[in-house]
Amino acid sequence: MLNAWTQTHYDPPLNLGSMVLVLLLVLLMALWIDHRFGEPRAALHPVVWIGRYLKICGETTVHFAPAPAFMLGALAWLLGAVLTGVLAWGLQVLVFWQLANFTVVPGLQSGVGAAVITGLMAWVLKAMLSWRMLHDEAGAVEAALTQSLTAGRERLSWLVSRDTTQLSAAEVRESAIESLAENLNDSVVAPIFWFVLFGLPGAAIYRFANTADAMWGYRGVYKGQNWEWAGKWAARADDVLSWLPARLTAVLLAVAAGGLPRKALGNEAGKTPSPNSGWPMAAMALALGITLRKPGVYVLNPLGRPAAASDTAAAQVYASNAVFAFALIASIAILLIAILISP
Repeated sequence: MLNAWTQTHYDPPLNLGSMVLVLLLVLLMALWIDHRFGEPRAALHPVVWIGRYLKICGETTVHFAPAPAFMLGALAWLLGAVLTGVLAWGLQVLVFWQLANFTVVPGLQSGVGAAVITGLMAWVLKAMLSWRMLHDEAGAVEAALTQSLTAGRERLSWLVSRDTTQLSAAEVRESAIESLAENLNDSVVAPIFWFVLFGLPGAAIYRFANTADAMWGYRGVYKGQNWEWAGKWAARADDVLSWLPARLTAVLLAVAAGGLPRKALGNEAGKTPSPNSGWPMAAMALALGITLRKPGVYVLNPLGRPAAASDTAAAQVYASNAVFAFALIASIAILLIAILISP
């Protein structure tokens, strides 16, 4: 599958080994940028641009009857995904071409151009994933709880769409830990997974799909609008693209925790309406020995104890170890795939 995003005609040519080193470098640079700088400003964030497109389209499609709402929602999704993928592919091709040019005609101008465009690709890939913000926001909810329950509820509302005004302190922590676990897949593991397979276009299309699900993929009425049909395609597309990464995220958390009972993990993961989000959340609940719940929807690990302040820090450690392990696995995978397809 690596051929899909590396075998492009260049003049001058860049060999496969060099491409692999570039892609590995871009991944490591993206992770460093995320660790060092966090999120770019909203005006410069590609995911914010995606969100604006989805907002404009969604405000139109949601008002139609079921059949046209579904068709228009699917069409808007496909157009957005294609545009996102083409732009990402174009940037990736430009990086390979610029680096190929530098190898043939080395010099300050070609070298600076190659460095700048490679840095831009790493920055775009970083925008497709978000570990530092995810880690820090979980800690920010806990820090707010030390001030007051009201402050904790308010900070949690930045992360989740549910009503936080009636949650207890333990439920606020549970929700923050749930968000950390679920988004470990959505914001870290899945984008890197698709980058390993299809390069920057893979990561970008996944981020588009996941953002579309977050904005459109509601069942029934949400904030006065019925998204059941307008968002159905987006929801199903995200289910498909997240299916394997979500289970991989659960495995990573299980390994970080020193192992989890497989049967219990599967049973708990199946309790959520989503076919995917339950896996990392169930793994985190079992790893910490706590109960995670969404009132009126599901209860994961019901025999666990209420979440305490120390559990937020422990969840951050487990998730950090999972991210480190997957970054290492992804780096090795890129090299192995290249070796397997090399002539």
